[in-house]
Amino acid sequence: MDILKTPITYLKGVGEEKANLLKKELEIFVYEDLITTFPFRYIDRTKFYKTTEVSATVTEVQIIGKITNKRWVAQKRGKRLVATLSDDKGSVDLVWFKAGQWIYDAINIGAPYVVFGKVNIFNGRANIPHPELELAESFKKRKAIAFQAVYPSTEKLVKKSFTQQKHRSIVRALLKELSIPIPETLSAPLCDALNLLSRKEALTQVHFPENQALLSKALFRLKFEEFFFVQLELVLKNKIQKQKIKGHNFDIVGDNFNTFYNNYLPFDLTNAQKKVVKEIRRDIKSGSQMNRLLQGDVGSGKTVVAILSILIAIDNGFQATIVAPTEILAKQHEQSFQNLLKEMPINIALLTGSTKVAARRKIDEGLADGSLQILIGTHAVLEEKIQFKNLGMAIIDEQHRFGVAQRAALWKKNNPPPHILVMTATPIPRTLAMNLYGDLDISVIDELPPGRKEIITKHFRDSHRLKVFHFIKEEIANGRQVYIVYPLIAESEKMDYKDLMDGYESVVRSFPMPQYQVSIVHGQMKHQEKEYEMQRFVKGETQIMVATTVIEVGVNVPNASVMIIESAERFGLSQLHQLRGRVGRGNEQSFCVLMSGNKLSNEAKKRLQTMVETNDGFKIAETDLLLRGPGDLMGTKQSGIMDFKIANIVQDGDILEQARYFAQKIVADDPTLQKPENSNISLAYQKATKGKELWKHIS
Repeated sequence: MDILKTPITYLKGVGEEKANLLKKELEIFVYEDLITTFPFRYIDRTKFYKTTEVSATVTEVQIIGKITNKRWVAQKRGKRLVATLSDDKGSVDLVWFKAGQWIYDAINIGAPYVVFGKVNIFNGRANIPHPELELAESFKKRKAIAFQAVYPSTEKLVKKSFTQQKHRSIVRALLKELSIPIPETLSAPLCDALNLLSRKEALTQVHFPENQALLSKALFRLKFEEFFFVQLELVLKNKIQKQKIKGHNFDIVGDNFNTFYNNYLPFDLTNAQKKVVKEIRRDIKSGSQMNRLLQGDVGSGKTVVAILSILIAIDNGFQATIVAPTEILAKQHEQSFQNLLKEMPINIALLTGSTKVAARRKIDEGLADGSLQILIGTHAVLEEKIQFKNLGMAIIDEQHRFGVAQRAALWKKNNPPPHILVMTATPIPRTLAMNLYGDLDISVIDELPPGRKEIITKHFRDSHRLKVFHFIKEEIANGRQVYIVYPLIAESEKMDYKDLMDGYESVVRSFPMPQYQVSIVHGQMKHQEKEYEMQRFVKGETQIMVATTVIEVGVNVPNASVMIIESAERFGLSQLHQLRGRVGRGNEQSFCVLMSGNKLSNEAKKRLQTMVETNDGFKIAETDLLLRGPGDLMGTKQSGIMDFKIANIVQDGDILEQARYFAQKIVADDPTLQKPENSNISLAYQKATKGKELWKHIS
């Protein structure tokens, strides 16, 4: 039996009651959980204070002195225990508000103690509530710990007297007194290459560091290991997928591709687009199924890359589909495809939840006999009853809005499954992409088409509103159109709706009819009403659109050159960047104006400053990751892949890069982890993935 899987109940000093508490509060069930519940900070225990140095400016102190008296003091409920600690300079009170008789009995008057705790000031006098108390003799006997670990805790643990001292003592009992065997998980060549501590030494030093150098080495070893096994799983998954999942071999680049490329391509491809098209072509003629993520900023030309990929599928006798998360975005794609391919003999259809029965029947027939070559739609495309004759290419747009099960539905549309290209206009920082999509091949379009003018972004406070309205009038006089966007946050929908309507009324007063026409679009409108107002704006019948974030994706109005974002401090960076991307789609200079209140938090200032300074979506994504962390950035957790116990992808990006490099190197050299030197890695990997119901080959 693996001793690390021993229930925590059996550890000396724990028992049934504390074990239940640890399970419930910290999810510590077995020995292994205890030693991998890591400290979140450390206290310097080399420094000693004198009682006269204890004040409100010092948060934690360590003092050596004698207990000169102890007494019970009545209070509103029950009584508190107060002991006086004295040294050669003065004295300080130690206080226990909920003390048992056993604490009173354990304190020896006149004995020297080492006391550690947080300082509290009461009636002008410093005291230390619920201190850690240890006889000076036993403190000196055990090996001095320079840095003392501080563990996660909860209110319930504190109430039940499960102190930091108690937590450290049970970890010590496990690691030092029991000296349990801790198997090595990494290979000797890997440990040598990086000069890593052994796993046992790393775990000992992270809980009981002897000095800063050993603590740093322990942290590096444990963070590397955590990243390494995630990366190993992703790299192996990618390799297995390429070996086992056969794909259609698209070795023909025929008439459709060449005619469009030579005659109807609206602009020359950028070097980044050419590189991505080459990567896709290499994948789809390899005989294995393509699984590629295409990242590209707003306006970088992902749609043209998608069209070229689809035309190769059609040239090889296959059908293609594009799935978008919203009806607005699906319609946007359909219009773009119809416009770009209007001179080509290609049949395109749109399928959404609101498609009429007769049109749906026609789509079903076209898919079944192969005459319908491109189907663009929403989740409706994923329904089981939608069957293709021979689906060869599936493109998922804004892929983070789709779950694994929905993507798996596309696989079932054909055998072998279609090539998969997932696209996102939300730039993903490199470290995040390595973890979330490390089993996908990643392509990046990192340059905008030539001739695109950079959007000028300015930040104004509410007090400058008249100046902003004057600027809007100038732009409208020049024939341009304007978006004014208000935030909509679910928890405060009523307040947001009021803000929107107040804003709309203010705009209508400042831009009166008949000289100006103003549209309004928000989530509480019926679909037909929204569509009517949007179409008025698209046709140029209204100059201003007042809206909530429903226009974040899917509205393409090249004549709109100004984006005003109200209460910009309430938006996240990626959302601000997406909204800004609604303008700058024509040849005219475009502007984004960030309106905010006068009082801003430091984080809000940083967000708005970042938007003013750069249009680069990847720089913005990196800043967003630093400000918000990976969990918040991704929203709902994706397969728990962000749940690291000790590593942090924001702060430890360099360690992550090393972990991926060595995972790739080992898999390239030993794809099945059969070599003797990789036996530790193989065992640890099997243990980590055992019983995991993975969608084996779907990112």
